[in-house]
Amino acid sequence: MRVTLIIGSLALGGAERVMSLMANYWATHGWSITLITLVQERPFFDLEPGVRHVPLGVTGESATPIAAVWNNIKRVWALRRAIQASKPQAVISFLDVTNILTILATRGMRVPVIVSERTVPDPTIYSPGKAWVVLRRWVYPWADRVVLQSKHYKQFFSPAVRKISRVIPNPVVLPEQPRVEQNTTCVPSLPPTSEKMIIGLGRLHASKGFDLLVQAFARVAPKYPNWRLTIWGEGPERDNLETQRQRLHLEDRVSLPGATRQPYDVMQQADMFVLSSRIEGFPNALCEAMASGLPVISFDCPFGPREVVRDGIDGLLVPDSDVDALAQAMDNLMADEAMRLRLATRAPDVVERFGIQKVMEMWDHTIQGALS
Repeated sequence: MRVTLIIGSLALGGAERVMSLMANYWATHGWSITLITLVQERPFFDLEPGVRHVPLGVTGESATPIAAVWNNIKRVWALRRAIQASKPQAVISFLDVTNILTILATRGMRVPVIVSERTVPDPTIYSPGKAWVVLRRWVYPWADRVVLQSKHYKQFFSPAVRKISRVIPNPVVLPEQPRVEQNTTCVPSLPPTSEKMIIGLGRLHASKGFDLLVQAFARVAPKYPNWRLTIWGEGPERDNLETQRQRLHLEDRVSLPGATRQPYDVMQQADMFVLSSRIEGFPNALCEAMASGLPVISFDCPFGPREVVRDGIDGLLVPDSDVDALAQAMDNLMADEAMRLRLATRAPDVVERFGIQKVMEMWDHTIQGALS
């Protein structure tokens, strides 16, 4: 099978990580995979040798609305040429703006096009811009399939789009355990310590709600002097979070070490994971934490966490954006090691529920449906 995948970039992000996982999975199963990115930058995520990466380098700011229209026309034509050169049997695109460009670029090509909406399409929460919203409403029915991360997304689309939509969650992938060989240098494990760690992980963006997490931690920190909070990630909210940390006198209790390529490694050092997002599609970091056997707490934000966490069984859900409720849940878990162990024991069930084999079978079925 020859499949061409299209995304704006392979920078650090949830959609980007999922596309790299899909590309690598299919490449290792003998498929011919071309991965087109609109940007020129080197991918943040590693790709298998069998994945052909084609960076177009067609992104950039436009000085005027007319220039924006012209630049997007050029992007469509550049994308069309790249797709034609890859000779695909199916095309899969991620993220709304790239989806629109892909649908326009493939008009008349007689190749099945599957677009995947990776952001919450609720216009009261997120909008790519008025022009793109109109274009999305216009061109999405031209796709052969529209893949959504949550069944709750369907309400935001027309009956025509709902008819061709399929719900596919993100895959959960555990890293391979490295083989220990003679003369191999290994990183030593950390010495035993009484210090406990809560972690958050994601892009430092307002939507991730790390400011709410810091607020909640500030309320319980005096009661638990041996607990620390580490927030892994990078992004535009760094300055605000550093200012907040200083204002709350938590410089020695809250760490912001930056982005990591190895989420499972940092989770091995943690005792609890908190998802404080104001909005989530299908939360990769939450799934990774559960797969790592961590007790988790999550805001019950729209829309993904409630489809992952079974409240009281393998994690705790608290009311959306309720800092008091989050602080109370953190307090309860920090004080109760038996509860942490009970939740952590069931958390890895997420691997069976959303394992890559199961999720990729759903993608295979969707492709076959688009081809028929």
